[in-house]
Amino acid sequence: MAVDSVMPSLLGPPACEKDAKALQFIEEMTRNVDPVQERVLGEILSRNAETEYLSRFGLGGTTDRNSFKAKVPVVTYEDLQPEIQRIASGDRSNILCSHPISEFLTSSGTSAGERKLMPTIQEELDRRQLLYSLLMPVMNLYVPGLDKGKGLYFLFIKAETKTPGGLVARPVLTSYYKSEHFKTRPYDPYNVYTSPNEAILCADSFQSMYTQMLCGLLMREEVLRVGAVFASGLLRAIKFLQLNWQQLAHDIASGSLNPKITDPAIRECMSEILSPNQDVADLIRKECSGENWDGIITRIWPNTKYLDVIVTGAMAQYIPTLQYYSGGLPMACTMYASSECYFGLNLKPMCKPSEVSYTIMPNMAYFEFLPHDPAAPPLSRDSPPQLVDLADVEVGKEYELIITTYSGLCRYRVGDILLVTGFHNADPQFRFVRRKNVLLSVDADKTDESELQKAVESASALLREFNTSVVEYTSYADTKTIPGHYVIYWELLVKEATNAPTHEVLNQCCLAMEECLNTVYRQCRVADNSIGPLEIRVVKNGTFEEVMDYAISRGASINQYKAPRCVNFTPIVELLDSRVVSAHFSPSAPHWTPERRC
Repeated sequence: MAVDSVMPSLLGPPACEKDAKALQFIEEMTRNVDPVQERVLGEILSRNAETEYLSRFGLGGTTDRNSFKAKVPVVTYEDLQPEIQRIASGDRSNILCSHPISEFLTSSGTSAGERKLMPTIQEELDRRQLLYSLLMPVMNLYVPGLDKGKGLYFLFIKAETKTPGGLVARPVLTSYYKSEHFKTRPYDPYNVYTSPNEAILCADSFQSMYTQMLCGLLMREEVLRVGAVFASGLLRAIKFLQLNWQQLAHDIASGSLNPKITDPAIRECMSEILSPNQDVADLIRKECSGENWDGIITRIWPNTKYLDVIVTGAMAQYIPTLQYYSGGLPMACTMYASSECYFGLNLKPMCKPSEVSYTIMPNMAYFEFLPHDPAAPPLSRDSPPQLVDLADVEVGKEYELIITTYSGLCRYRVGDILLVTGFHNADPQFRFVRRKNVLLSVDADKTDESELQKAVESASALLREFNTSVVEYTSYADTKTIPGHYVIYWELLVKEATNAPTHEVLNQCCLAMEECLNTVYRQCRVADNSIGPLEIRVVKNGTFEEVMDYAISRGASINQYKAPRCVNFTPIVELLDSRVVSAHFSPSAPHWTPERRC
């Protein structure tokens, strides 16, 4: 099919024939949202009609959308946990899905405080691969010449586990990287990585990171984009470079591989890549030996056009630090996905992080939306919610995402709150707002992740004149004091030691956070005296690296790890408290009127 024979795309002219087909597919899907959704639901209900789960609701094999909505309840993970445990224990009957469950995909370990097991089937890899195949054709519309170089991506796997019944349980990205879809992917000049598969597939995080960084340095002039899955992962890579640049430079100068790299597959592949290069070694020593790491990414990888990282939701707080290390490079958020399902992509990937919206692809699953009203009473089986179809959501409204998948999740509450920002053709576009959860509560107050993020952003604005930013943070509801109070742990990046923020400024940061919290919190502080002054505890640099290492040692996935925005696990709290260098409290109570909003 010739490029010019394809239906014109609203997205723009394709870079090549392969891109033309991908853009045409996006256009077809987004123009026919409701018919595609009806077909997807029909396929799911038809193939899973005889499953134990669907049979209990008396659908009688019908694929009718209205019958499905009337009879099948909206559920949470806890509702499905008995069925999931049966599958995990070895029951191979058609419980949730008619196709064999091939493995479990585990949550990141930070959702609801536990690792969840999401059943999946083999063909889901095809759907995930399809979504991946659309990313570069869209990116090529905005950044020309990406076929002339390589991507430096820090990608990791985690050693998998097995359930009592023998099924593999592993993070979704580990599943993808270890699949033939990834390992034997066809050559694509637009999607060449500096990291060899052997490094990505090494379960030892140090050896994997070291090799990927080493290859990225060796190919520094070929690198056109730098990325990781989450912004935190890219910052972890920069921190790794700060700690290991001397040994990396030695390896490059000598053409010999660090003896700590013992993985046979890595050593074999690196024997063909690594050769002495004194010029690159000298440049690394020159750039990394000083204290100023402003723009270090573009200083080492001068041809980098953008960062490819997720900086939406809780990752937004990393934006200032990434801007510092990258010299202000644009940040592309390309994809919206989870362990339960891959959802869609950003059709304007070079937009500002605050403007990122994702277009859900209607062929991935069947999507419904629960209008989000924080004041509404909890859902109950006696009063089933009125859900909205994908094609019928309204711009400006927030919804909770509900999915029905080919793998057997039916009307499952993902827990994501999304804001409708517009449409591409007939397909709505969503901004990720937050996870539907409560982080902090001392009394009648309930503070969620979004509110805490806004409060940190508001307070950190006071640090700008001191050329200081918040690198990482978490929180803790300290109820050992009377009354209880919020504790916020901050790790700071102080770029000028002679101009560091004073004790008084950090006290004002505490008050600035309180001023931005919700009215219930401030009423408890001001009128009820049921919450004490907010406290900020500044911790030593590197503390959150230690928290991550601890989480990984307990089984968290390095690839999916996100710093928890609230901690209540005693060893983590003790670790944080052992690294505190200064403590600060609000010097006065915040303003409170019932109408005030941040």
